[in-house]
Amino acid sequence: MNPLIPAYGTASLADLSTSLLAAVGVDGDNPLDLAPAERVLLFLVDGMGAELLRAHPGVAPFLSSMPGGVLTAGFPATTVTSLSTLGTGMPPGGHGMLGYQLAVPGAGYLFNCLSWTAPGPLVEPGVWQPTPTVYERAAAAGVPVSYVGPARFETTGFNRAVYRGVRFVGADEVDDRIAGVRHALTEPRAHVSVYYGGLDSAGHVTGWGSPAWLDQLAQVDRMTERLAETLPPGSAMYVTADHGMINVTDRVDVDTLPALREGLALLGGESRARHLYTTPGASAAVLDTWRDVLAGRAWVVSKEEAVESGWFGPRVRREWLPRIGDVLAVPYTDCAIVASVDEPREAGFLGCHGSLTPAEQHVPLLEMSTR
Repeated sequence: MNPLIPAYGTASLADLSTSLLAAVGVDGDNPLDLAPAERVLLFLVDGMGAELLRAHPGVAPFLSSMPGGVLTAGFPATTVTSLSTLGTGMPPGGHGMLGYQLAVPGAGYLFNCLSWTAPGPLVEPGVWQPTPTVYERAAAAGVPVSYVGPARFETTGFNRAVYRGVRFVGADEVDDRIAGVRHALTEPRAHVSVYYGGLDSAGHVTGWGSPAWLDQLAQVDRMTERLAETLPPGSAMYVTADHGMINVTDRVDVDTLPALREGLALLGGESRARHLYTTPGASAAVLDTWRDVLAGRAWVVSKEEAVESGWFGPRVRREWLPRIGDVLAVPYTDCAIVASVDEPREAGFLGCHGSLTPAEQHVPLLEMSTR
């Protein structure tokens, strides 16, 4: 099985961001050829992979009735990376948010890019992710930009890295998010984003397709219909996701297999997209050992192979290269590479994501228009 290399430049989340800007009249490329609109609304449903949605049309009749297609998330297929891609309009190799947990170059510890936590000094958001955001570009062009999501996100380091330039509307309940979107769309021109994370949370705990997950999907469907009702004339709504998900049936526990810890300085990434940072001179041995242990279950490649194959985009900025593991281990079966001691909570997840499989890479792009 070959990895599904994201369609950077033609059908990826980065291309959606630049196309949305073009749709509201901001100069730039429009690779998805989105039609002009006075206002655009992007509904981002965390974890709603295209294959997962397609499997349950009866639970999500409104979403299933919407026209659209499929995009690729980018690598790794995880919230940190995908929201950074949407926020900058660049592939991961351009913005540098290359995974859930990354080594701080030269510091000897991991940095959690989503929670913005680390056992050592924290990096400044504008230093770790200095690329101008699409929201800053829109605002500079005179387009009001709003982001509607959980209030606790507003002051996080991640938001300050990725959502610079937005007017943040803190809204925890669905009704409040609908109200926030409706108000934002009263502007003559507008770029509005709204986020929902309950589907992903249910998938991690109980697996996609579980009763709890299906209940969340039904809620997303109702929310989508209500958002469509807020659209004034001349507007367009797009629904997408940051990644899909698989249900784990096989776990490789690094903390119970001493051979996998040999030569390993730091275990980064997450269970479906591991960054392996090695001790000096150990990269080749780690690569060989991990390939042997994970044969038939994961792609195990060197940093150089991953970069040259375009996993992170057509190019990776030189200053971001030290953030990438010396070796990458990316399962393609229903396998998760867990660390039961260091990451006990994540080790118990049933639903996981991050890899280069269609179930994790393919996300929907659905459209509703009042043009």
